[in-house]
Amino acid sequence: MNRILLASPAIALLAACATPPPPEPVFEAADFIAAIPLEEPGPERVEIVETAIALPLPGQLKPVESEAAARTPSPQTPAMTVKEGRASAVIEPSSEGFVNAVQVYPYTEGALYRLYTSPGQVTDIALQPGETLVSVSAGDTVRWVVGDTASGSGPAARAHILVKPVAAGLRTNLMIATDRRTYHLELESTPATYMAALSWRYPQDEFAGLSARNASAARQDAVPVQRGLSLESLNFNYRIAGDSPDWKPVRVFDDGRQVFIQMPAAVSASDMPPLFVLSSSGEAELVNYRVRGHYYFVDRLFTAAELRHGTRKQTVVRISKVSAARRSRWFGD
Repeated sequence: MNRILLASPAIALLAACATPPPPEPVFEAADFIAAIPLEEPGPERVEIVETAIALPLPGQLKPVESEAAARTPSPQTPAMTVKEGRASAVIEPSSEGFVNAVQVYPYTEGALYRLYTSPGQVTDIALQPGETLVSVSAGDTVRWVVGDTASGSGPAARAHILVKPVAAGLRTNLMIATDRRTYHLELESTPATYMAALSWRYPQDEFAGLSARNASAARQDAVPVQRGLSLESLNFNYRIAGDSPDWKPVRVFDDGRQVFIQMPAAVSASDMPPLFVLSSSGEAELVNYRVRGHYYFVDRLFTAAELRHGTRKQTVVRISKVSAARRSRWFGD
């Protein structure tokens, strides 16, 4: 009995060792799907909704009256209404508005701009460059001398209206019509105080220019890096080393003819450092390149180059082309 009990574990062990291993899985060629490169998503765009904003004229912002005073209409004649409305629309010169001897008013439709003159002195009213003068009308053409001239040429041509009173203590108004807008001025002559020149700045035009530039930059960023590039022909064997500033390139590659340096999406145009190509002797020389969006387009191939920023204490990022043998040693290709 003891022999049979001792032999049973041995028989079981031999039976377990004789069990064949499970078969290896067999993969068919149809089970594999080729990888497709996807385009990198660009930065999200924020839609800007522009609305026309009518700027209040001086005197139009008034304190809130009590409910009882609001229900009680104040007796006012039409003449008083006109006088009050005109006084509220007058914009007086300010010390902050002077640029050298020129008083620069912010242009607002319907405003009355005060102009102080003096006998024996000519005041120059300068319009926007490129603006065409249509007509000039003065309330008093006997005691006020009004003429016009022009300066510059082409897109920089500028119309000027010259005003001079014949005596002190005179008042009148002046209306200037152009191909873009209408100006209304309140003229007053004093014995000695006068304004040498008067012009305007145009907030609406400045805002429109910023919006157009923003739209142009958005369209430029949406354009592909280069048309006709084939993924198989691109060479990404470049090493980026050195300092780590905010403008350090994200990647560098070439198509056998040009080198493309991709900068971070958050980099601004003012932070774009100059590119220097290093010769075989290690000397740095400027190279012709173009900047479009966040990319440098270098119209030649190079072995080593540097991006340098600063003068005394420079921030340097080196870009080196890596040979296939060195890349195999580094990455195990």
